[in-house]
Amino acid sequence: MAKSGIQAEDLYELKSIVDPQFSPNGKEVVFVQTHIEKEKKDYVSNLFYLNLHDKQAKQWTFGNHRTHSPRWSPNGNELAFVSTREGESQIFVLSKFGGEAKQITFSKNGARNPVWSPCGKKIAFSVVIGKEETINDQAKEEKAEDKELKPLEVEKMKYKSDSSGFLDLTQFSHIGMANLETGEIEQLTSGDYHHSLDSWSPDGKYVTYLADFSDDSDESFISDVYLFNLETKESIPVTKGTGSFWQTSWSPNSRYLSFQGNEQEFKNATHSKVWIYDLQTKELNCFTSEIDAPVGDYAVGDFQQGAVLPGVQWAEDNESFYFVISDHGNTIVYYGNISGEIYPALHDKQHVYGFSLNPKDHTAVVAISTATEPGELYFVNLQNGQKEQLTFVNQEFLQTRVLSDVEPIEFESENGWNVHGWLMKPVGFEEGKQYPLILEIHGGPHAMYANTYFNEFQILAAQGYAVLYINPRGSHGYGQKYVDAVRGDYGGNDYKDLMNAVDYVLDQYDFIDKDRLGVTGGSYGGFMTNWIVGHTNRFKAAVTQRSISNWISFYGVSDIGYYFSEWQIIADLNDIEKLWKHSPLAYAKDIETPLLIIHSEKDYRCPIEQAEQLFIALKRQQKQTKFIRFPESNHELSRSGKPDLRIKRLNYIKDWFLQYV
Repeated sequence: MAKSGIQAEDLYELKSIVDPQFSPNGKEVVFVQTHIEKEKKDYVSNLFYLNLHDKQAKQWTFGNHRTHSPRWSPNGNELAFVSTREGESQIFVLSKFGGEAKQITFSKNGARNPVWSPCGKKIAFSVVIGKEETINDQAKEEKAEDKELKPLEVEKMKYKSDSSGFLDLTQFSHIGMANLETGEIEQLTSGDYHHSLDSWSPDGKYVTYLADFSDDSDESFISDVYLFNLETKESIPVTKGTGSFWQTSWSPNSRYLSFQGNEQEFKNATHSKVWIYDLQTKELNCFTSEIDAPVGDYAVGDFQQGAVLPGVQWAEDNESFYFVISDHGNTIVYYGNISGEIYPALHDKQHVYGFSLNPKDHTAVVAISTATEPGELYFVNLQNGQKEQLTFVNQEFLQTRVLSDVEPIEFESENGWNVHGWLMKPVGFEEGKQYPLILEIHGGPHAMYANTYFNEFQILAAQGYAVLYINPRGSHGYGQKYVDAVRGDYGGNDYKDLMNAVDYVLDQYDFIDKDRLGVTGGSYGGFMTNWIVGHTNRFKAAVTQRSISNWISFYGVSDIGYYFSEWQIIADLNDIEKLWKHSPLAYAKDIETPLLIIHSEKDYRCPIEQAEQLFIALKRQQKQTKFIRFPESNHELSRSGKPDLRIKRLNYIKDWFLQYV
C-alpha cells in the first residue's frame, strides 16, 4: 500500500519540541514537548528530560495543561518552570531527584519568566499588577455570571492587542522576587510603566529589565535596557532612548552585558544587531554593524508551539559568544568574541529555532527544522560543526507518510535584483506529467520563508500541487536595502518579484501546467493575494487570509494601524489618495478570480472588517467568492489557533483549490 502525504488531520499526530536547556554540568537537557489532545481540542505541553549519556528522553511533568519555560538552578539540582496546572500561569520548582513540584507564586494575574539568582536561593519573575492590587494578591475564583459588565474607557491609541484583546490600561508589568527559603515575595519595581524582566548578573548585583519611560506611549516605540541595582534599588539606564533593545545576557564575570536591538533607522524594517556594553568602561558598541543581515530568527512557519530562541550565549572564557542570524533562507549560529572576530559556526540549509550552549566546551543542544523535518534536537560541536540527533519524536509517524522535499531557485527580477525561493514538487511526482501550482506568499512583510518545515505546503503537495514560495523584496535575510525596499511601494516591485517567480518556474520546469495556477497568503501575504487578483487573471483560484484590503480604514482599526501605515505605506489620513492607491479594494471591479476569504473574528492586527469590505464589494458585483469567519480566533489562527479550527482552515484551503484549480 502506497504511503500518503501529510493530511490536515495529521496535526493531531505530530509533536513539537522547543526550548532546549542545557544543565550547568553540561550532561543533561530539559525541553518542552507539545502535542494536541484530540478530545480536549487543545494543546498539552510537558517537560522532558534527556541525559546525554544514555540519550533516552523521559517525561518529567504530566497533566493536560501547558507547562513551559524550564530553567535550571545554578547548581543543576532543581528546575523552575511555568505551568497552567492551577489555572493562571504560575511558577513551580521541581527537584531533579524526584518528588512533587512546589508552587512558588500565587499571583492574581499569574506569573511568568523565571530567572534564578546566582546563589540559587531566589527567583525573579514577571507579574502583572493592577490598580489597587499588590504582588501578594491571590486569584479568587469568580463565576462567569458574577462578572460585572463595564464600559471600556479609551484615552490611548494603544488600547488593544491582537494577542491580548482589549487592554486594561490600569495594569502594568513588574518584577517580583521569590525567596525560596522563606517563601517571601517582594516587588522590585513600581509605578505606571511596564518593566520587562530579562536577566540576572552572575555576580548577583543586578537584574536587567526593559522599559519605555516616555511620557506619551502612543508616540513612542522605544525599549531601553536598564540595570536594577538590587542593593540600592536604583535603576541605571544602559541605552538612551535611541531605539528598541531586548534579550540581555551576561559574560560569566559580569563585565559585559550583551543584547539585541536597533535604532529604527528604517522603522520596523531595520535589521536587529548585537550590542555589547562594558560595565567597566561604560562603553556601548554595536558588534554586528558590518554584517548586512538581521540578528535573530525571522523564519516564518506554521508548526512549532512556543519556540524560544535565546539571545547571545557566552562561553566560560568571558570573551567568546554565540548568536543566531537570519540569512538567505537559513538561520545560522555565529561565533563572535570581544576582539571583534566573527564567523558562522553552524551554517547548513536549516532553521535553528532554539539552542542552549555548554559554556565549558563550545557544544550546544540545538533545535533544528528542515523542509522535511518538523523539528528535533541535536547535539552539536560548534567548533567543527559535527552534530548528532538526540530526539526522534515524529520519526515513527512520519514513516507512514511521504514528505515532499524542496528545490531552491534564484532568478533575476526588477532592477537586476536577485530573488531567492523554493519549489516543492507534488507528492508522487511522475516525470512527463503536468501538475497545478500554488504560489504561497508570507506575511510581515519583514519576515523570511526558510529551509524549515511548513505543514500547509506539505498538505498541498500531498494533494498533487507543486508549491512555489519565495522571499520578495521586503523580506529579511537579503540585506538592509532589500528588506527596506517594500516600504512605500506595496504592490510595486514586490508584486513584480512574485509574478517573475511564476514566469521563471513556468520557463524552467515543464511539469507545471500554466493554466492551473493558484495563489494564497496571509496578513501581508493576504494583502498581496488581494492585490494580485486585482491586477491579473492568470490564477484560476485564490485564498486570501487575515488580509488587508483597505489602508484607509486599516489606519484606524488595527492595533498597529496608525503607525504601521505611516511606516509602510508612507502615508497617513492626510494622504487618502495614496492610501487608496495601495488598497486592493480599489481594484475590486477588476477581480475575476474565484476568491475564498478566510478571517478570524478576533483578529485585531488585520480586523475582520477588512475581509467584510472585500466580500461585499465582490458579491455586489456577483463575483465568485466565499467568506469563512473563524470564531474565537485572532491573527495567529494558522500557527497557534485552536487545533480543530486550524485543521478546518487547512481543509477549506485545500478544498477551494481542488474545486477551482
